[in-house]
Amino acid sequence: MYDILIIGAGVVGAMISRELSKYHISICIVDKDSDVGMGATKANSGIVHAGFDARSGSLKALMNVKGSQMMKQITDELGVKYKNNGSLVIGFNKEDIEVLTELYNQGIQNGVQNLEMIDRKRLKELEPNITDNALGALYAPTGAIVCPYELTIGAIGNAMDNDAELKLKFQVDKIEPQNDGYTVFSKDGQVIQTQYIINAAGLWADDIARMVGDFSFNIHPRRGEYMLLDKACGNLVTHTIFRVPSKMGKGILVTPTVDGNLLLGPTSEDIADKENKETTPQGLEKIMNQALENVSGIPIRSVITSFCGLRSTGNTGDFIINTPRSNFINVAGIESPGLSAAPAIGKYVVDMLKEMDLQLIKKTDFNPYRPPSHAFREMSIEEKNKIIRTNSKYGKIICRCEGISEGEIIEAIHTNPKATDLDGVKRRTRSGMGRCQGGFCSPFIIEILARELNIPIEEVTKFGGKSIINIGKTK
Repeated sequence: MYDILIIGAGVVGAMISRELSKYHISICIVDKDSDVGMGATKANSGIVHAGFDARSGSLKALMNVKGSQMMKQITDELGVKYKNNGSLVIGFNKEDIEVLTELYNQGIQNGVQNLEMIDRKRLKELEPNITDNALGALYAPTGAIVCPYELTIGAIGNAMDNDAELKLKFQVDKIEPQNDGYTVFSKDGQVIQTQYIINAAGLWADDIARMVGDFSFNIHPRRGEYMLLDKACGNLVTHTIFRVPSKMGKGILVTPTVDGNLLLGPTSEDIADKENKETTPQGLEKIMNQALENVSGIPIRSVITSFCGLRSTGNTGDFIINTPRSNFINVAGIESPGLSAAPAIGKYVVDMLKEMDLQLIKKTDFNPYRPPSHAFREMSIEEKNKIIRTNSKYGKIICRCEGISEGEIIEAIHTNPKATDLDGVKRRTRSGMGRCQGGFCSPFIIEILARELNIPIEEVTKFGGKSIINIGKTK
């Protein structure tokens, strides 16, 4: 029997698992997918929000500001890319400026540091390519950017290195309360016994809650489409550029990424289908039009890919973090600013468990550090040559666009949490994320996966399940 079962291996489940792995307890993380971070985590803006947008006094506001303040130390420890680039919310008319003033006051009340209301002249000094129609902006120097799936992989990997267990392809089908906890059944017949359950199942958190008799909330998907531009466009802006937010979200943003690309989006559309991740002509047109209203000269022809993510939107207007029954914690409805809030949510859940009388004794040998997955490509030529002399596979470049070596791909396949498919390698190494989007390197990575996992090439998938890439050999 485990002490803690965490259902959901997104960024929130990852941060909770890492925080709990600091203690002498047994932890198991389960997820229905073939890899971690496969829900909203792998398809969002990667923004560490300053914390002015959430309603004062809400869990969103409290967790956002605390989480944002924690993010730099956590990313340093996990070897994850983080950039404190600041954010700008631009206004185009008198009404917008009034809303920005309200956001400024709300941000001050929430505890956001160094907020400023700036005029058009100061705005153009900070961002020369901002549209000439902008009158002013709310400037938040504490805003930042991070890679959400790299953060999740790093946090869960660190938890696993500190004795947490991970079980993928475990789709929870039934939960039975017991005198000393719960028995959890998967759809394929696996069984787990645990004393406590933390429900961090994202879009399916309401379904998990109903399995223990909690019908107090509903989750629906909010679809957001994005466009990603080539690294040649990455310096068009340095800050994250927002529009004045609405009840549907923060609007179409323009932002650099920590890896040097330019990201546009997302749209915001409430839908019913929790599996619908299609991009649409209408959505992409909206992104292009509104992004060009924010920033002049965006080279739309430099788009290298588009994608869609689903946010877990609850019906309460706030994060849902509660205890509906003994030894069971909901962590649900964690939409934006969920990524920013995740580190603080981890600590918040630990405090809840302490109040539920779980004995938490800190480890003296907890290791908070994890080597960065991008270490090799950031080394000097001399440092690279030294490693290549030890392991020649680091001298063979597989992904030409991103400069990723065979050694880095092999490392990703054998490092917790292990990559087992093409997209898993992609998220850990960036192979296939460049201009050609895997057109050159994918066949070579498939061969490496088959060899390292000791499986036939025909069993290598793109993202698990039935996403088979090769159905047979022609010669």
